[in-house]
Amino acid sequence: MPFQTALMQASPASAEDQVTLANWRLAPFNRWSFSHVSEIIPSAIIAHDPARMIPLAMAPAELGGISYRTVDGKAGSVAGMLADTFTDGFLVLHQGRITTEKYAAALAANRPHIVFSVSKSITGSLAGLLVANGQFDPNALVSDYLPETKGSAYGDATVRHVLDMTVAIDFTEDYLDPQGDFMRYRRASGWNPVESPESGGDLRSFLATTRRADGKHGHAFHYVSPNSDLLGWLLERASGRKLADILSDGIWQHIGAEMPAYVTVDRLGAARTAGGISATLRDLGRFGEMMRQHGIVAGKSVIPRNWVDDILKNGDAGAWARGDMAGFLQGGKYRSKWYIVDEAREAFCAVGIHGQWIFIDRQAELVVVKVSSQPLPVDEGMDRHILAALRAIAAHYG
Repeated sequence: MPFQTALMQASPASAEDQVTLANWRLAPFNRWSFSHVSEIIPSAIIAHDPARMIPLAMAPAELGGISYRTVDGKAGSVAGMLADTFTDGFLVLHQGRITTEKYAAALAANRPHIVFSVSKSITGSLAGLLVANGQFDPNALVSDYLPETKGSAYGDATVRHVLDMTVAIDFTEDYLDPQGDFMRYRRASGWNPVESPESGGDLRSFLATTRRADGKHGHAFHYVSPNSDLLGWLLERASGRKLADILSDGIWQHIGAEMPAYVTVDRLGAARTAGGISATLRDLGRFGEMMRQHGIVAGKSVIPRNWVDDILKNGDAGAWARGDMAGFLQGGKYRSKWYIVDEAREAFCAVGIHGQWIFIDRQAELVVVKVSSQPLPVDEGMDRHILAALRAIAAHYG
């Protein structure tokens, strides 16, 4: 369905053009809402530092004609992929310079777009900074930091299990189930309407009551978003500060960001670090470029190099192969909230539902950011199309 330009334009908008907490993730309303999340859900500001803003150089190139075949044998092109996958913003950086920058729907250069589970990767990178500062131990038990989690799925898990999505937790990530755990989770995080604030619970209480699954922690990759919200809680407890503030001071003020970012919070102020971050396209590119450069910006370390490089070198291929997403990325790995696409090329990525991507290929000196408003949270056909296009762009540059 095409973008409805009447959405939220009148004062007030008519019933059919009104975006609400009940419909903001549904098409076509998401083509407006994904660029206006802080107007729908309470959000904390991740401040930037205007005095440290670093302009991005331009080196325009036409990439739309790059062609490829997807894993299922279908022919595609970059231009076709952008048109077919509800792209709101697309940015390509080669050697740190912008070669392509496109905006659609309600997105503009100065407007943040929600990145859903790309938030996990940003938070996983922040964890490395606290580790380097001696505030956080990835080998410690979760319950050492959060005694509230004793008796939950996390009671005997380590921080590393949380970072690598290998917690043995009884939770199903079913985005479309109207009654299950995921719906209760979204109500607790403030993402779905409830009769009264108290009836929905709160995010931390939800995390502290998750159920343990059979089996050992660390055995298999099991993708569940609560792990990453728990990571945000862990970072707050370890640092004694709010997540938005440590992310601002630790990363956002140092990557040359030109705009603040935001993270949604529940009714008690818990940050939705699993999926609630919104940022501008260019600032997401700056973050990706920092990761491509081993955590360094303008000659200064932002995230410790050993943490960034560990992402590529130390993921558990066996846990990934035994996990529930092995078909998404054959031969892949997962480490500290990042997907490893191709270790030889030093290619890794962050992925979020509805079509959010940061793709990094060091061999090609490439960073690609794609933000989207796909109608379905998960669309495997679109994912294959997008990943094939990103790999084709990387091959084009080397």
